[in-house]
Amino acid sequence: MQFLGLSAGMQAIDLFGGNRYWAEIMAPAVGPKGHVTVWEPTQFYDKDSQEKFAAFQAKTPNTHLVVTPFEAIALDANAYDFMMINLNYHDVYWESAKYGVKRMDPAAFLKTVYAAMKPGGIVGVIDHVGGPGDTRETVEKFHRIDPAVVKADFERAGFKLEAESELLRNPADDHSLLVFNPQIRGKTDRFVYKFRKPR
Repeated sequence: MQFLGLSAGMQAIDLFGGNRYWAEIMAPAVGPKGHVTVWEPTQFYDKDSQEKFAAFQAKTPNTHLVVTPFEAIALDANAYDFMMINLNYHDVYWESAKYGVKRMDPAAFLKTVYAAMKPGGIVGVIDHVGGPGDTRETVEKFHRIDPAVVKADFERAGFKLEAESELLRNPADDHSLLVFNPQIRGKTDRFVYKFRKPR
């Protein structure tokens, strides 16, 4: 969080954060004068998630949850100083009849994200490194994404890449396995990008 720039008093949002992992880190970081919104797609949100988040929120009053369909993400405009997208940006290229995830337009998704950020707002993106090639095919087979695609998508949306970190890189991962494969799960090669909306 220090690298990405989250600080006390910020209005922050964790996209795809229904598992509460980053919310549990972000809520104390922003403190009582800050707030953490968690957005979760309806398709990923079940009764168990609802009960666990309600228990978390009862102990963490500076948080709240927003649930909308993946393809109909709705965020307040000019609302956030900081956004976290952890291991899920690739999902805007994913579609699944089984999970009710419709084909998405990444540009439209990022247009909503851009509008939601305040001028100077930071977006942190962590994801599993994938190889070059057909992005949707790579996501479907491996749940990975080429870092160059992410960089290009965000820059096309108007963001500037301010910094990147090698902290989560793993040269032992050759990007040929599905991220859920037991051989690599939890230790994939990952990129960390810090984007900023111009002031």
